Amino acid sequence: MNNSKSKAAIVMAAGKGTRMKSELPKVLYPVLGRPMIEYVLDVLETSVERILVVVGYRSDLVRETLSNRRNLQFVEQREQLGTGHAVMVCRDELVGYDGSLLVLAGDCPMVQHETIDKLFKTYELTSKESDKEIVSCVLGTATKDNPTGLGRIVRDLNGEFTGIVEERDATPEQRKIKEVNMSYYIFHSPDLLNALSELRSDNSQNEYYITDVPAVLKRQLKHVIATPILKPIETLGINTIEEAQIVEQTLQNLQNRNL
Repeated sequence: MNNSKSKAAIVMAAGKGTRMKSELPKVLYPVLGRPMIEYVLDVLETSVERILVVVGYRSDLVRETLSNRRNLQFVEQREQLGTGHAVMVCRDELVGYDGSLLVLAGDCPMVQHETIDKLFKTYELTSKESDKEIVSCVLGTATKDNPTGLGRIVRDLNGEFTGIVEERDATPEQRKIKEVNMSYYIFHSPDLLNALSELRSDNSQNEYYITDVPAVLKRQLKHVIATPILKPIETLGINTIEEAQIVEQTLQNLQNRNL
């Protein structure tokens, strides 16, 4: 695949999800009777031509569970060294690919097709209008009244994106920011691969973070934009059993409304 107009996606699905108190890989934890990653793939299968699923913990079970899915390609992350590393292991599969690349976690079952469609349209439209050749990254962000625990979106006086600051590193003033990163990214694939080489793991977890990539691109004078287009339901994450129950109830209400 080397068509600059084509679309591909990386779904990060390698984690264990320790706080779920389950031996299942996190993305296979059931939500309304279905593995949560199935909801993500339902959306992506109608949005992109190619999907790379990064597997790690109990990868055989993830592969078996998703064996009926077409257009999936599994990539093994033998060591779980962070979200940036999850994308690094896809390098060989992306060599020569010049299109747009969505990077998304497999544990966000509330992802909406409309949002993904808007992200790609923002990327395409802004790249077309930009005087800086092409947009290197579009982040889909959200506004939360209680942003505790999430990375804040920092902007300059002109409203331009300057970086993502994790809460533990944020100043008291930055912690007041309500626009947050929810890990919805679209990258120009060659620019992403180039930026990955500059990621460092000199942090408390000794991991490589995909959240550092937009700042790397900014330092390279690339065009990065953040757009607050995520719906409130897409800010519902699953890291605990209690959060899974909230998502289940929300999803049930949504399905009932659609019926």
